[in-house]
Amino acid sequence: MIKPILVAFLAVTAALSTNAYAQAPAPTSRSEATKIVADIRKVVADNGIERLEAVRIGGIDQWVSIRGNDPRNPVLLMLHGGPGWVAMPTSWYFQRGWEEYFTVVQWDQRGAGKTYAANDPALVAPTMTRERMIADTEEMVAWLRKEFGKDKVFVVGHSWGSYLGLELAQRRPEWLHAYVGIGQISNAPESERRGYVWTLQQAKAAGNAEAVAELEALAPYAQGNEPVPLEKLFKQRKWLNEYGGMVHNRTGGSAEAAAIRLSPEYTDDDLAKVWKANDFSTRHLLSEVLTLDMSRVHQLKTPLFLFLGRHDYNVSSELAAEWFTQVEAPAKQLVWFEQSAHELMIEEPGKTLLTLVQQVRPIAERAGDVP
Repeated sequence: MIKPILVAFLAVTAALSTNAYAQAPAPTSRSEATKIVADIRKVVADNGIERLEAVRIGGIDQWVSIRGNDPRNPVLLMLHGGPGWVAMPTSWYFQRGWEEYFTVVQWDQRGAGKTYAANDPALVAPTMTRERMIADTEEMVAWLRKEFGKDKVFVVGHSWGSYLGLELAQRRPEWLHAYVGIGQISNAPESERRGYVWTLQQAKAAGNAEAVAELEALAPYAQGNEPVPLEKLFKQRKWLNEYGGMVHNRTGGSAEAAAIRLSPEYTDDDLAKVWKANDFSTRHLLSEVLTLDMSRVHQLKTPLFLFLGRHDYNVSSELAAEWFTQVEAPAKQLVWFEQSAHELMIEEPGKTLLTLVQQVRPIAERAGDVP
């Protein structure tokens, strides 16, 4: 009798469970959808941290998200790309695993995301310079070291953020366990030239007459070290994205852009302004950055990691790998992500997590900066 009763019990339980799921209403608003995301990624550890707050950096309020299972874990600050392509509102997708091993800080930089929304753009505009952004980065790291009682932190720089991260690594190596570059900027003008050549090759191979005509009309493209006009840049990027140079086997960052709408950190007002902020940051910073040759950096005094997407033509991974062979550092490691282009933490989140935990975090372990 026991077995039939058990089978009947399980059948009833399954039916009730299925019925409960069937009756659960689909979210009908953004607030309902973001609450679901917030609930499922809640930090449930006994000593967990979930903070979303404005910090006074560089004379203005700048927003950070700070999340982790244990404040004794090493601090990891992510410097987002763009300029203005914020990582905080998509971190709900790729970051949750990191939070078990690091106290992860997402920061919306000056002129970007929540920080843009919290300040008067007219007052901020004159301060949108590379030197001010580097100074903000130094201030943010100094604040984190004091806030969490840490001598050193990890810094991960993605794309534009890799420029800020590399500058920080040169100026304040004593503050860093290591610097991790993702989509690392090296020789930016040469990166633009290689990206253009690759994109034109893809368009010709595909027989796309429209793309070929538009791209050939841009020639000469990125000659010398003069800034590329943004109009030319955006036309090149349209077709580079089309052929998977930004996200492997996808046409650009539309999925990432859509995922921003599900960010629990972002209010409706933040969301309404996020693309204005992206344009604001791009107009003030991008052209000049694309004239920089960071391959002039031949030595670092902090350990260096490069995470490079094999298919990244948005910021040439091939060129970054060439720079890596020349730079000297106390320790260095290059990790290729074979199924990624420029957004590898979203394209290969599992490998990103494993590499951070198995290769990067041990530096903090050896320094005693762990629970």
